[in-house]
Amino acid sequence: MVTEIKTTPKTPIIYPESDGQPMAENTEQFRWIVTIQGGIDALFKDDPNVFVAGDLLWYPVEGNNKLRVAPDVMVAIGRPKVKRGSYLQWEEDDIAPQVVFEVLSPGNTLTEMAKKLDFYQRYGVEEYYIYDPDKIDVCGWIRTENQLTLIDTIKGWISPRLGVKFEISESGLELYRPDGRKFSTYIELESDRQKAEERAQQAEERAQQEAEHAQQEAERAQQEAQRAQKAEERAQQQAERAQQQAERAQQEAERAQQEAERAQQEAERANRLAERLRELGIDPDAM
Repeated sequence: MVTEIKTTPKTPIIYPESDGQPMAENTEQFRWIVTIQGGIDALFKDDPNVFVAGDLLWYPVEGNNKLRVAPDVMVAIGRPKVKRGSYLQWEEDDIAPQVVFEVLSPGNTLTEMAKKLDFYQRYGVEEYYIYDPDKIDVCGWIRTENQLTLIDTIKGWISPRLGVKFEISESGLELYRPDGRKFSTYIELESDRQKAEERAQQAEERAQQEAEHAQQEAERAQQEAQRAQKAEERAQQQAERAQQQAERAQQEAERAQQEAERAQQEAERANRLAERLRELGIDPDAM
């Protein structure tokens, strides 16, 4: 007799997409998370294989739904830009996020941050940055020889993976893209957009004014040309009249010359006739 052994199917493991914690504890922390995530996402907008997320649960090990963390900002280079409810590393070619940012709030504890540092150290993060906006304090770690080591000087530091430069001012952390542009908040971006529109409007108005001025100059030049043309035509007409007068004077002179020649000829004939009469004994003066 054969006894059939029944096996109970394994219950699929569920990886929750939320840990029930808020993304941020205050507006300042939220503003910085959004600014950093948005700035990095914009930096790599044309690269389809750089995934940037904020407050997304990362599960590094398949089968363990308790081992997880939700970085404020994480960057996974080599992974496509697709929608995700969580980052399941075994479904991402086992690529761990290379860069992680944490923005502190008053509720963060030293124990919590130490656990996160240990998590990022253990599961392959290459660059880890913490910013405290209340104290304007920034620190970072870089992976060297498979160990996250503290960056001695963060001011002026350039992220090897992102090419982003870190600066500290009196107002807080400043992040700069490789092209020198600063990461901006949505308000700053909107202000910059409005200023750009105003500059464009002003440039358009200047161009319009210059076009109108050029049109006026062209019209004045046209008028000057027309006046010059009319003056030239009047001068031409006067020259033609002078030419005609000169020709008439020449004709009058020629007629006068002809009259004088005819009178001379008449006088010569009269003299010859008078001589013949005298030869005939006739006094022409007495006739």
